[in-house]
Amino acid sequence: MLLLFSFRLPGAYAAGQTSQIDAVLVVDVSNSMNTSDTNKIGNEAMKMFIDMLSVNGDRVGIVAFTDKIQREKALLEIKTPGDKEDLKQFIDGLDRGPYTDIAVGVKEAIKVLQNGADPNHDPMIVVLADGNNDFDKNSGRTQSESDKELNASVEEAKQAGIPIYTIGLNADGKLNKEALAALSDKTAAKSFSTNSAEDLPQILSEIFASHLKLKIVPIQSMTGTGNFQEVTVNVPNANVLEANISIMSSKPVETELIDPSGKAVAIPSGDVVVTNSKSYTLLKLLSPSEGDWKLKVKGTSKDKIDINLVFNYDLELAMEPLPSTSYKPGDEVAISSYLTSNGQKLANDEMYKNMAAVLKVTDLDSGKTEEIKLDNKGDKFEGTYKIPDKHEYELVVKAEEKSFYRESPPVKITAKPAGSAAATPPASTPSGGEEKKPFPLLPVILGVAAALVLLVAGYFIFRKVKQNNRGFVGQIVLEIRDENTNEKSYPQYKKLTAFRGKFNLHQLLQLAPELKETERIVFTPGSNDRIIITSGTAGTIEKSGRAIDASKGYELKGGDRITLPLSSVDKTIFIEYLV
Repeated sequence: MLLLFSFRLPGAYAAGQTSQIDAVLVVDVSNSMNTSDTNKIGNEAMKMFIDMLSVNGDRVGIVAFTDKIQREKALLEIKTPGDKEDLKQFIDGLDRGPYTDIAVGVKEAIKVLQNGADPNHDPMIVVLADGNNDFDKNSGRTQSESDKELNASVEEAKQAGIPIYTIGLNADGKLNKEALAALSDKTAAKSFSTNSAEDLPQILSEIFASHLKLKIVPIQSMTGTGNFQEVTVNVPNANVLEANISIMSSKPVETELIDPSGKAVAIPSGDVVVTNSKSYTLLKLLSPSEGDWKLKVKGTSKDKIDINLVFNYDLELAMEPLPSTSYKPGDEVAISSYLTSNGQKLANDEMYKNMAAVLKVTDLDSGKTEEIKLDNKGDKFEGTYKIPDKHEYELVVKAEEKSFYRESPPVKITAKPAGSAAATPPASTPSGGEEKKPFPLLPVILGVAAALVLLVAGYFIFRKVKQNNRGFVGQIVLEIRDENTNEKSYPQYKKLTAFRGKFNLHQLLQLAPELKETERIVFTPGSNDRIIITSGTAGTIEKSGRAIDASKGYELKGGDRITLPLSSVDKTIFIEYLV
């Protein structure tokens, strides 16, 4: 009754970069699936999702359960097509057993993520179920106990920002649609339902696209004739890094591909990856050329064939920083937003041609949301928003075209009046009858000068004491890779709130003797919740593949990741700062 995917994706997804997905596929292998999923199409859907992932270091694990965990495969890093085949073979080898307890699968999925996933990625869960449990009467387990455990797990997922998508499978007419929809609603996700398990590949494609802020582009539905039939696949611009063409059919199909220049492209080849299964064929075009591609498909006569396209883009949407976060009713806020690629403003204006953008404004006091259309200026989106009330607001720009959309990070502003300062009492005026005495100018000057000297000295003393006792925020995640065996340790999370003034990396590494040289890597507090790393070692510290000079101090902000090679012991330390 249940198939569950749990995977982590980068926040504000940057497609085509290092894949950055940690996936756990959690499968209900109870006997009740024999009626909910007679032909094990759920397994086909899982395999299709694995095939849609890049071969760039994504990690995928699998958990099979009934009312307990039956089989489990640890997170496997995908480096080759063979790694994907290992996962798919594991799925095909799963057997079914009695009883079902949804809480067991959800709880285990969250546990796997907490113990092994990269905290810099965005989590996501997909549940496929009929929404019903089936307990072993001899176990004493009750629905109330299961619900309590499931609710606790859902709350844990909600607090961690993990959306739970649900797919209701209704092959036997016993779907508990309301229960599954509630599961999604609590975590701000979407719920799907189907009467046919054969719809699963399509639904999973939609979830994949939805979570990654993409859109499925329907290409064409056709009925096989036994001959090649041609369809056009348009790649809209040069920022497409991957084009996933899914061909759903109940019988095998043959494919041919022609690039925009009219040249035939071999399938498979260095630029095209192909995977086949019982219900689908998936073509992955790597960095495809812009223009119209011709896809030729030969299917079995009278076989229904559905073709869809999902693009992966290396694009994000940024909003120009506002000059202020405080306004008053009637003020007009100027909005400017633009696309970025790899952190830089997009140089190619061609991408903007078919795009539209709106400013989404949420009144945080009333909860109401409105959208204001922004003007497309050819290389950016512009508009204004007039503040209506003395409320707080959240601003997000959304830009989209037919194959994808992006949202800018939210920005909060306020129009609430600041606390009024206490009135300054008026200066007293001497009465007309009093004798005016000469002002003692010289003693006052000397007194002020002495006070300034004491004040400056006190300031530097106070600053030194404060610096030596200044605390830290956030935590550091550490991983160590042995360069001889290429084995990597599990992530270690080190909270920094216990430190004052400064600490060295060796302390975080629990003073391991072999890592003694890390004593010369020192961290001190910075401003705005940042930390300063200062290195006295000969090793080269790298950030995003580039060497940085930390000899005089280098500032790290939340989310920054660096690597530090230790030549004396052939190990590399991976460091991530989280706020």
